[in-house]
Amino acid sequence: MQQRLIEEMNIYLQSLPEEQRIEAINAFRQAIHENSPFREQPVDCVLWIKQDDITANDYNPNNVAPPEKRLLSKSLELDGFTQPIVVTENTPRHYEIIDGFHRHEIGKNKAALKRQLKGYLPVTCLRKERQDKYNRMAATIRHNRARGRHQIHAMSEIVRELVQLGWDDVRVGKELGMDSDEVLRLKQINGLLELFADRRYSEAWTVK
Repeated sequence: MQQRLIEEMNIYLQSLPEEQRIEAINAFRQAIHENSPFREQPVDCVLWIKQDDITANDYNPNNVAPPEKRLLSKSLELDGFTQPIVVTENTPRHYEIIDGFHRHEIGKNKAALKRQLKGYLPVTCLRKERQDKYNRMAATIRHNRARGRHQIHAMSEIVRELVQLGWDDVRVGKELGMDSDEVLRLKQINGLLELFADRRYSEAWTVK
């Protein structure tokens, strides 16, 4: 039964033009994912999405130095994509990047990679319950901090937005993987007094 299904799938896929074949492969992968014991894990389903359907977010605090960016470009050329771009599907067939902005940028703009990838990029989607703006922001921070790269002022802007949304320090710290002192310092960077209404100000924490 299993082997027969595989053979029929191969025959079907080989009969399709390339773009339809990619769409069919994505559909098969999604169907398998829905029945997978690992369906709660986004990486269980990697899809090939047209580059023009993927957009950057406007809050990413990650920055890659030129030497690292050149190395990333060389790695993608020689080793291929070994990590998908992490996205959310905000509307049908419109994807916003959570993690992988630089992989997206290089894959989309470097001529050799664009030819190899046929105008597509590999993505994995976060679960739908994590797709509102502020959960997307928190997910981006977590991905960046896990690699130890982030821009402090961009991080402080995200903390400001979350606090103004009504998140308290405990939730901000939990979602972003920070202790209370880190949250306080990022709030201080903005210089917004209203963010300190519930904390005693100390000269020791002044940002120089």
